[in-house]
Amino acid sequence: MTSPGNSAILQQTAALYRRRRLVDRLMTGVMVVAVIVAVVPLFFILFYLLKEGIPGLSLDLFTQEPNRPGKEGGGVHNALVGSGIMVGLALLIGVPIAVGTGIFLSEYGQNRAGSFIRFFIEVMAGIPSITIGLFVYSLIVANQSGLLPVMGHFTAFAGALALAILLVPIVARITEEMLLLVPRSLREASYALGAPRWRTVLRIVLPTALPGIITGIMLGLSRIAGEAAALLFTALGNQFFSTDINAPMDSIPRRIYVYALGPYDYWHEQAWAMSLILVATILIISLVVRALFGSRVTVRS
Repeated sequence: MTSPGNSAILQQTAALYRRRRLVDRLMTGVMVVAVIVAVVPLFFILFYLLKEGIPGLSLDLFTQEPNRPGKEGGGVHNALVGSGIMVGLALLIGVPIAVGTGIFLSEYGQNRAGSFIRFFIEVMAGIPSITIGLFVYSLIVANQSGLLPVMGHFTAFAGALALAILLVPIVARITEEMLLLVPRSLREASYALGAPRWRTVLRIVLPTALPGIITGIMLGLSRIAGEAAALLFTALGNQFFSTDINAPMDSIPRRIYVYALGPYDYWHEQAWAMSLILVATILIISLVVRALFGSRVTVRS
């Protein structure tokens, strides 16, 4: 037989269990609703991009240059190539600086200098892209000193520099976080074998955190690939095909901006098609990178 005291305890335990189960289900429901609220707009955006962008896709869009305003047809070959050149150059400029900064903050930045640099990077991450564009405009485009050949006029190099500045704080902070996640035991094992600190960082810590760093680079790429404001003040744009980084150069975000505000229906169709191309390119690159590095962690001896 169950005593009155034990019966009361069992009742209290059952009531507590029911309350916890109710709270658990309630919180699970709230999280499901939050996920739906976050994901549904993304699906609507993708659906609308496909709906509006597919009709504007054609072979001419990829292979021809823009026609004069008012004449239907033409393509955006110059903008596609220009975006590729400027984004690629921005990665070449920004990624080494960002990764090096992240390594310094992770391995050597536990001091006042590291705190200052970390705060400075956080401030940089919050600066609007149009402000970065104005800064590079003043530094490169409007600078008539002639110290460098790229100064004094609109250039693709100035556009790439603006994109690189936007890239650095994103990649630097993610690199630092990924390096801090590497177990300290790996560092200690390398030190125990007599490896100096710099070799430990380059041969053990950095390869271990490589998948996360590459993910950070992809996030930075996604950010700069669609920037138009910074390029309006630096690369300006070009109606013709050009691969000269010391001259104005067209880009997909800038061309989308011009066509979206234009008065012609075929411009609007091409703007939607370019938006679809931009999103699809970033998605494909992200999937390829994730397939290559997402589940691979390599430690080199």
